[in-house]
Amino acid sequence: MKKLKLILILIVGLSFEIQAQELDVNLQVRPRFEYRNGYKTLLPEGQKGTSQISQRSRLNFNYKQDELTVKLTFQNTRTWGDVSPTATADKNGVAVFEAWAQYNFTEKWSARMGRQVLSYDNQRIMGEMDWAQQGQSHDALTVSYHSGNNQLDLGGAYNSDAENTFQTPYTVNSYKTLQYAWYHTNLDKLGASLLLLNTGYEYKNTADKLLVDYKQTFGTYLTYKNKKFDANAWIYGQTGKSADLQVSAWNAAANLGYSFTESFKAGLGYEFLSGKDSNDGSKVIKSFNPIFGTNHGFNGYMDYFYVGNHINNVGLQDAFIKLNYNVNKWQFALIPHVFLSAADVVTPLNEKMDSYLGTEIDATFGYNFKKDITVTGGYSQMFGSKTLEFIKNGDAGHANNWAWLMISVNPRIFSWKK
Repeated sequence: MKKLKLILILIVGLSFEIQAQELDVNLQVRPRFEYRNGYKTLLPEGQKGTSQISQRSRLNFNYKQDELTVKLTFQNTRTWGDVSPTATADKNGVAVFEAWAQYNFTEKWSARMGRQVLSYDNQRIMGEMDWAQQGQSHDALTVSYHSGNNQLDLGGAYNSDAENTFQTPYTVNSYKTLQYAWYHTNLDKLGASLLLLNTGYEYKNTADKLLVDYKQTFGTYLTYKNKKFDANAWIYGQTGKSADLQVSAWNAAANLGYSFTESFKAGLGYEFLSGKDSNDGSKVIKSFNPIFGTNHGFNGYMDYFYVGNHINNVGLQDAFIKLNYNVNKWQFALIPHVFLSAADVVTPLNEKMDSYLGTEIDATFGYNFKKDITVTGGYSQMFGSKTLEFIKNGDAGHANNWAWLMISVNPRIFSWKK
């Protein structure tokens, strides 16, 4: 370790003139065990659940010199056993999660370019997706303005899958182009944000011509907090076009919380994500899509909705209660959800089904084992309905449950400043 520190100091010292500099290097090793027995979807009849251990390993370099800040993050994600013990190559290899440089032109204006996380507000529309071992980051250029309680971020991206010499289809499962503006202000105990997001997705029309359709997501996020009471609410709309189809969708939610003691807090919430009747023959997309949201943090931890699924479907209503209890190094939470469809579920025989989809109960715990080491885990169970069976297939009568245990080790391995 002493040799590594010496090498890093020499590299930094020889590469730059004598100026105010900081270098911080930290590591994350995060294995997670999961037992999946009806996770993301009802377990099909005759099938059995499964277990596995996944792991994220990250190495973060943070460097600062006067007005310049640079971050570089390498990561490897794996499932234990996905390659043999004597493998000569890794399955996923080492990827770059973040690689950006930021320059502060003044105290108020800065710009950042490169692979970076775009995360705003409660991450409902744009987030890091930290639960996913691979996370989520974008190749983008962002410009920020800070002044007192106000912040304005402008960002954009333009994607290609290679350095081409002529037009070729963009084959990556992502947007072709992106632009957004985010504004936030604090007014005493009230916080307010506005988001305007424009995403362009490439597709081929009937004449086999490459086109880009643009979808707009826009709305506001509000927060309020005093000593014991806190609340937040948001409303977003979606319009524009996607694959030559009109888009008309919306999302709204409200959450209330009250701290009875320093250890115990209770809250309740409701969210509505618009959907489309299952017998609606129109070509308009009426189902809201959270796009880049950290969706695991919403609508139940079993990820039945909007985590790679339930897109362009009947939407969702989610009513829930959240109970939190913290004592010493322990944190506990219990969150029951009641799910209903937002649009009508109609069978091929034109029979309208009950809108009730099911009830999910999530229980989680966290323990701060020691500095740089935390242990978290949880258990969830879905009590699905016949309507959920119709949407997801699978067997609602089966005991659909999910359990997980994760250890996160985050040591700082090197820090230097001059």
